[in-house]
Formats: sequence, C-alpha cells, structure tokens
Amino acid sequence: VLVGWAMGKLQSKISFHTAKYRADGSVEETGPLRAAQQHGPAHTDGVTSVAALKPDLCVSGGRDKSVAVCSWRSGAALRRFIGHEREVTKVTSAPDSNRVFSASRDKTVMMWELHGTSGPSQHFPGHDLVVTGLAVSPDASQLCTGSRDNTMCKWDTETGECLGRAAISRNLVTHLCWVPGEPYVIQTSEDKTIRIWDSRELQVAHTFPAKQHIQTCCDVSQDGRYCLSSGSAGEGGEATLWDLRQTRNRVREYKGHFQTTTSCVFLPRGPALAPSIATSSYDSTVKVWDQHTGGRG
Repeated sequence: VLVGWAMGKLQSKISFHTAKYRADGSVEETGPLRAAQQHGPAHTDGVTSVAALKPDLCVSGGRDKSVAVCSWRSGAALRRFIGHEREVTKVTSAPDSNRVFSASRDKTVMMWELHGTSGPSQHFPGHDLVVTGLAVSPDASQLCTGSRDNTMCKWDTETGECLGRAAISRNLVTHLCWVPGEPYVIQTSEDKTIRIWDSRELQVAHTFPAKQHIQTCCDVSQDGRYCLSSGSAGEGGEATLWDLRQTRNRVREYKGHFQTTTSCVFLPRGPALAPSIATSSYDSTVKVWDQHTGGRG
C-alpha cells in the first residue's frame, strides 16, 4: 500500500495498527512497525501531487516542472517527463491506462504516454491562469480541467480539441474527480461549494449547500455512491461525506484536525474491514476515520 510521498522521497510504512505520522518523523502507534523504506529522490524540488498509475506504479509532479513515474516497491524512477515551463500542480491517470496527465502553473495540461517518448503526446492550452483541477474519464477519452480563472474545460484526449468551456463567477477551482462509471465530475472551489458537473454538456447538475470555509480537495468512492470534500474550518480542518444518490444529502462530518486539511481519500476496503477514509492536514497528521461512524482508528 502506498502510504506517503514527501519531498521526493517515498516512504512505505506497514503497520498492524493505526499510526499517526508527524512532520518531524515521529510515529505514534500501538502495534509493531516494520522498518521504513527510504528511496532516492524522484524530484529535485518539492513534490506537489501524486496519483496511482498501476498496482505497483505511481506518478508524481513537482516544483521542478517534471512528471515522474516510480515503482513504489523498488523505489526506481522508471520514467521522467519534461515539458512544462512552470511547477506541476496536479497529476492523474485513468484506471488500466498507460496515459498520464499533468496540470501546471504554466496554464496548460499535458498528456504523456507511459511507453512513449519523454515529451508530451498531447497538449491542452486554453486556461488564463494556473490549472488547479484535473480529472480524466474512466476510458481516458475525455479530460476535464479547472482553473483559478473560474472556468471548467472539457477536452478530447486524442485530438486535443476543447469540447466545451464553462465559466462561473468566483469559481476558483481547487480540485476535480470523475465519478466511476458515470459522466459526472465532482469539483471543489474557493467559493466554499462542491459542484457536480454533467460532462456531456459541461453543465452543473447539482450544487451542494455551501460550507463555511474554502474546500480544498475531493474524492469519490469506488462504487460512485459517495463523495468526500475537505477544507479549512474556524477551529481547524474538517472533511464532509456527501451522498451522490437521489437524496444528495450531507451524510457526516469528520472533525479533529487543528489546521486546514490538504487531502482526503476513500481507502480501499479489505476483507472484514469497515469502510474508511483518510485525511491529511497542515497540522502534520494523517487521520483515518470510520466512514459510517466518524470514529477514528
């Protein structure tokens, strides 16, 4: 299991009980812990984004303007893609695809082939400001991007053609994720809202009630039934579980961080394990929560 990636070093820490990892390297935990594996740097500057590519591969983007594909088992950097003119902000890929996508502060998105050349196989220019949201359809045929320029764009990944563009005032996009098996894309924003976009016409299909603070990240469960958003809060950070089915209600909040949350994810569900989510925060902690009860492990 890929547990963490920080400042260019991949750390694989496997424990038998819930652990809390702190920025200073200390670990609070109740069970035995195998020796941590430290691998060489994948980037020459800070790592800004990481995503799963294959069962044993991950892709990352960094402030060094590069995109790297690494084996988290061996620690080897297998590919390095160069083409962006400024810091890479987001990376993603489609399941069972050899295509990697990256967004950047240079206002563009690029597509890379895992087994292709070191240069981009497709280029998606069109935003006026830094690209901060990136989501690819399950079949990797379409791409949705979002930016601080208040716009969402849809692209044909084969031709690079922009298939649609939509603008909403104050919609400074912070993150995007595609709902598995559906034409819908979830979007968080600095305007404190979470939107569901119908990618077919690139129109907002639903807007959840606005939160009190900026939403920084989102994720969707593998069954497509729930989405998760996280952000800042007056007393710290929180994550919110939303129902994507007909009711589209707020289901639960997860509170406990002391600073803004930086990411939130649904964890893979194993045999006899309760559905769980994980959140990370500027308070130097990663917390794992029971999805149904909101309790921490």
